[in-house]
Amino acid sequence: MSETLFFLVFSVAVLAVMLVDLGVFKKEGAAEVTFKEAGFWSGAWVLLAIIFYVFLGYNGAMVHGIQDVAGLRVVQQAYAPHIDLGTGSFVEQLAVFQNNLSLEFITGYLVEYSLSADNVFVFILIFNSFGVQKRYYKKILVWGILGAIVLRLIFIFLGAALLQKFDWIIYLFGAFLVYTGVKILLTKEHEEEINPGAHPVVKLLSKYFNVYKRNVIGRFFVRMKTGKLYITPIFVIVVVIAFTDILFAVDSIPAIFSISKDPYIVFFSNVFAVMGLRSLFFFLSSLMGLFRFLPMGLGVLLSFVGLKMIGHHYLEMWGFGTLASLGVILGILTVSIGLSVLFPEKK
Repeated sequence: MSETLFFLVFSVAVLAVMLVDLGVFKKEGAAEVTFKEAGFWSGAWVLLAIIFYVFLGYNGAMVHGIQDVAGLRVVQQAYAPHIDLGTGSFVEQLAVFQNNLSLEFITGYLVEYSLSADNVFVFILIFNSFGVQKRYYKKILVWGILGAIVLRLIFIFLGAALLQKFDWIIYLFGAFLVYTGVKILLTKEHEEEINPGAHPVVKLLSKYFNVYKRNVIGRFFVRMKTGKLYITPIFVIVVVIAFTDILFAVDSIPAIFSISKDPYIVFFSNVFAVMGLRSLFFFLSSLMGLFRFLPMGLGVLLSFVGLKMIGHHYLEMWGFGTLASLGVILGILTVSIGLSVLFPEKK
């Protein structure tokens, strides 16, 4: 199986699960998502990510179409030069490579999924600011997240190409993440507001398209009797959601490149994290008050992965690998969530 074929098979499989998740075959497309349904699908996407992690541990060679030692060495030098495959048989060397591949995926997924919690809070802010009815949340998130996946795909492979061509970019990514993490830690909590009329996406769409003043049964486009085509406010908000996700990807995608240089693993991690974001939104929107220390934890997490990118040569010499990174990331998230539970915010 070639890289292209595996990528296509993976995309079709994810699309099939996604269609079931989104309830494409249901007639009640505008129905509100219940807390129970959101919890089920949040768990389902996490379970699918764990299954894919196990799959990579035993069949990771399929991602790059590795069939012999020569092919394995080429892929290892391109994406994981820091790991030592040893001098054993092809099966033994492949086992080492696949174990590292699966660890990179699950660590990257954990980083992306954790950072997705911030997206949830901003999505809630967007919906409140734009006065969106709850029955339209599901449709907007469906198309907004699909648009975000396509944009992330371009962003990921562009970033991988730049890292392959210019090694120094990894230090730039690292410095940016440390700056972002410290900024989160130093920023005091405050209520943010979004002025819909002043939003750059709204201004851009209003400049080049006719925007209808109200929603029409959840439709994206409306054609008037004069023949003129209008876009509705719901379509505008879909674009705002996709645009907002890309702004978050500016932080999260460089962060995952500190875990893996393999663009396929980076993309797979992003897909599982982003596809679980819709159900996570409905699940966390009811529990958002429980995670008061999570933003601080994410600030520490971003600072950690930034420092890891800057000092990756020294860390590799000291044997600080993917497994150690996974342990630190789990520790940061556990402490921030644990503190939130122990010291809840006073009303």
